[in-house]
Amino acid sequence: MNSAEDREDEGKVAPGESGLAPRSRKKTDTIAADSLRGRRRKGRTTRESLWGRRLWEYLLLMSGSLIIALSFNLFLSPNQVASGGVTGISIIVNALTGIEPALTQWALNIPLFIVGAWLLGGQFGVKTAIGSLILPLMILLTRGVPALTDNILLASIYGGMLVGLGLGLVFRGRGSTGGLDLAAQIIHRYTGIALGLCVAMLDGAVIVTAGFVLSPEKALYALIGLFVTSKTINVVQIGFSFSKVAFIISREPEPIREAILFELDRGLTKLQAIGGYTGEERTVLMVVVGQTEVSRLKELVRRIDPKAFVILSDTNEVLGEGFNKSGSGLTP
Repeated sequence: MNSAEDREDEGKVAPGESGLAPRSRKKTDTIAADSLRGRRRKGRTTRESLWGRRLWEYLLLMSGSLIIALSFNLFLSPNQVASGGVTGISIIVNALTGIEPALTQWALNIPLFIVGAWLLGGQFGVKTAIGSLILPLMILLTRGVPALTDNILLASIYGGMLVGLGLGLVFRGRGSTGGLDLAAQIIHRYTGIALGLCVAMLDGAVIVTAGFVLSPEKALYALIGLFVTSKTINVVQIGFSFSKVAFIISREPEPIREAILFELDRGLTKLQAIGGYTGEERTVLMVVVGQTEVSRLKELVRRIDPKAFVILSDTNEVLGEGFNKSGSGLTP
C-alpha cells in the first residue's frame, strides 16, 4: 500500500508541466493549431485580396491611358483641339515646331513629377510616375492610327468624351497621368489658391495660348472638348443612376415610417429636430429612394398626412445595404 506521502506526491505537478491530462493537453493543442491556421488563412486571403485590388487598379490605369492616347490621335491632335493640360501644350508645340507630341509630354511630365516629389514629398506615388511615363508612350505607339473625322466639332465632342472616359478609369484606379495636375498641386500648396481653381487657370492658359497660336475658333472648340471631358469623368465616377433623398416632417411620423418600411420596402433614419418657429420637437424621417420610387413615396405620404412637409433632392452616390456595390444607384 502507498503511504499518505506517496499519494500526496502523486498529485503534485513537476515544474514546467501543465497539470492537464494528456487528452486535455492534446485538445488544447488542437484548438491552438486550428486558431493559428485560421489566422494564417485569413492573412493569406487578405494579401491575395490586396494584390488583386492593386492589379485591378493598374489595369484601370493602363486601359485609361490607352483610351486617352487613342482619343488624342483619333480626334484631338489631327484637328488641333488643344483642350488644356500637357497634351494641349504638346499640340501647340507640334504646330509651332513639328516636335513629336509624346516627346513634349515627356519633357514636361518628368520634371514636373520630380519637382512635385521634391516639394510635396511622398504624396506622389508609383502610379503617378507610371501614368506620367505610360501615357506619352501610348500616344507615341498609336500615332499611326488614322483620324476618324476632320470635323472639328465632332472631334471636340468625341475626343472630349474619350478623354473623360480614360481619365475616369484612371481616377477609379486611384491613379494619375501627371501633367499640369502636378503643377496645380504645387501652386495650391504654396499659394493657398483652391486646387480646382489652379487646374482651371492652367487649362485656361493653355486654351488662350491655343487661341493665339492656332486660331480663336479652335480655342472655342477646345473649350467644348474640356466641358465634355469634365462631364464624362463625372459619369464614369458616379454612373448614370441617380437616387433621391427625402426629408419628411409630419405630425404622423409613425404611420409614415411603417408605410415606408413595409409598403415601399425601404429603410429610413429618424432624426430629432426642433421647429424654428414653434420650438417644438419634431421627428424628421430621412429616406433614400430610386427615381422610380419617388411617386410611390409622395403618394403614401400624401395619403397618411396631406399636410406633411417633404423635401426631395438629388444624390449622385449612395453606399450601403440596399444599394449596388459601386454606390451609383439602387439595387433592383
